[in-house]
Amino acid sequence: MTDTLIDARAINSYYGASHILRGIDFSVASGETIGLMGRNGMGKSTLLKSIMGLVKPRSGRVQIMGRDMTGRPPYEIAQLGIAYVPEGRGIFGNLSVVENLRMAARAGQTEAARARAKAGQDWHYERVLDTFPRLKERLGHGGQQLSGGEQQMLTIGRALMTNPDVLILDEATEGLAPLIAREIWRICALIRESGISSVIVDKNWKHVTRITDRNVILVKGEVVFSGSSQELAAQPQLLEQYLGV
Repeated sequence: MTDTLIDARAINSYYGASHILRGIDFSVASGETIGLMGRNGMGKSTLLKSIMGLVKPRSGRVQIMGRDMTGRPPYEIAQLGIAYVPEGRGIFGNLSVVENLRMAARAGQTEAARARAKAGQDWHYERVLDTFPRLKERLGHGGQQLSGGEQQMLTIGRALMTNPDVLILDEATEGLAPLIAREIWRICALIRESGISSVIVDKNWKHVTRITDRNVILVKGEVVFSGSSQELAAQPQLLEQYLGV
């Protein structure tokens, strides 16, 4: 099995006549946590959707686990061990917390996931509830009865129940109260420690870079920076120019 789990090359994606992604290269290695950064409208979500098959690139190639999955339907990409937590969360509001979690439960399908399960490190129902104690207190609540932060926890927990190799988290703490945001960052750190690769989109670069191995900044659909958290922190002019901080 390749150590490169996601390998997107020369991706050009459009919405109608609007050219959003312009020849982007983007990869995720086994065990790697990546921060995907940039101001609003720079192509971050479009890149994630192009990887997940929700947007079909007009040119370029997306390989998942060494297989060409360019433009394949999202369920096929998910079956290869990629879990996606979209902006807006996408929980089932008419289902309870228990039902949202149980419906997603499955054993990991890849060699790495099976190895984690053999070592007792798979994500099962009890482990998810231990990781998200707030959800444990609200098992019978419908999704629509949860706060925004609780919904985000539920969406992440549901994604983990698929035992993925890569977790993609779009707008990790958008609109959340600081206390809840800190809880989300704690959970992201736990996911990293568990060996699952992550791609995290969030506006708070300080929190992102505390847990990431590498960071990628997009500007108008192009990569303008790719490097370690230390390299990014050492270039404050980049933060000011591209992130507005």
